[in-house]
Amino acid sequence: MDQRFTELKSWLEGVLPAYKEFDAEDWQLSPVSGDASFRRYFRATSAGKSWIAVDAPPEKEDSRPFIAVAEALEALGVAVPHIYKHDLELGFMLLGDFGDELYLPHLNEESADALYGDALDALLLIQRCEGLKTGPLPLYDHELLSREVELFREWFLQKLLRLELDEADHFEVDRLFHYLIDCALEQPTVFVHRDYHSRNLMYRDGKAPGVIDFQDAVKGPVTYDLVSLLRDCYIAWPDEDVYRWVEEFRVKLHENGRMMPDAKHFQRWFDLMGAQRHLKAIGIFARLNIRDDKPGYLGDIPRTMGYLLAVARKTYELEPVAAWLEQRVIPAMYASEYFPDELLQRWIKA
Repeated sequence: MDQRFTELKSWLEGVLPAYKEFDAEDWQLSPVSGDASFRRYFRATSAGKSWIAVDAPPEKEDSRPFIAVAEALEALGVAVPHIYKHDLELGFMLLGDFGDELYLPHLNEESADALYGDALDALLLIQRCEGLKTGPLPLYDHELLSREVELFREWFLQKLLRLELDEADHFEVDRLFHYLIDCALEQPTVFVHRDYHSRNLMYRDGKAPGVIDFQDAVKGPVTYDLVSLLRDCYIAWPDEDVYRWVEEFRVKLHENGRMMPDAKHFQRWFDLMGAQRHLKAIGIFARLNIRDDKPGYLGDIPRTMGYLLAVARKTYELEPVAAWLEQRVIPAMYASEYFPDELLQRWIKA
């Protein structure tokens, strides 16, 4: 394989002998997966024991936030991969292994209540994290929220759909961005994972979900991780189920001593926070295809756009934006080579 793999294997040969389960004469290192970043993951196995080895090139990935957040969450009892060893200069880490079973394939109508119940309980625990040993969490402030939604304009509208936006188009985009950011900033702030969804939760039979990919954590809106989980870009649920889970979580926040608004206001926070997140996600999915040659996320855009359009349609202040999306953006999606008509018809409700 490549030079980084050779260097990682050499590093592991110096690290793994410290563990009694390791047999230097009989061990294997095999690829597990990559993700939307430059990190790669491998599984080291020996004598019935396994570890996850991470290759995070230091010139492209800063592993310090991952380590700091992992230590803080583990101290609270959150099931995160234990960090056995790390070398920041080389960009290698040795982690505990949760296995290969993501939450996503285990979610169905029969399992959803129990699995989401476990995930929401874990989220309550996560939100208790007040800071890191290295200092306070970065703030999910106006600048960061703005930078995220701009991904939608640049990478999705202009680069993927190749729309030439005129002054009227920019006006509607700006109207949408400003409204959603203002709503996000009015919410109470907590620890935010930023990617708390079914592909970043590991299924562990009879146990709390394993939580991964938390290195971009910030202090931000209380509904952010909730919407990541329940308005997942990779799986959708009926509104009646989603809002029932939302209300259960709001009640638990109250029971844990957090002051929250009534159910209607909290649901509004949830919906509008979701719209902000989905703008970002659509932009990132487009960028992954264009810049990083990772087209696999394009199929998730219609579902995510469907969420965005539904919120705009039912929010009085965003009705002009909904009309603009229907008249300008949705036709461009149908005209694009990236989205099969049947996929758009499934998620983009008339």
